Amino acid sequence: MEKKVSYIIAVITDFAELYELSTPQAYRYLARYKGIDFLDEFYDVEHTLSFEEVLSDVALICRKNGGTLV
Repeated sequence: MEKKVSYIIAVITDFAELYELSTPQAYRYLARYKGIDFLDEFYDVEHTLSFEEVLSDVALICRKNGGTLV
């Protein structure tokens, strides 16, 4: 469980940097548009991918759920 939490925090941090958001802003966006739920549910697969692929996957999930960051 601790590894999953650390991984999700790392993804949030990288997502924030990629989209020029603060970490709290990135967290709220990912929580609102189901990105964190996705990471939690599919951790077993996502953590085997590169962060670039993971960030792309999370952004896609958020867009499918109403997010507007491109």
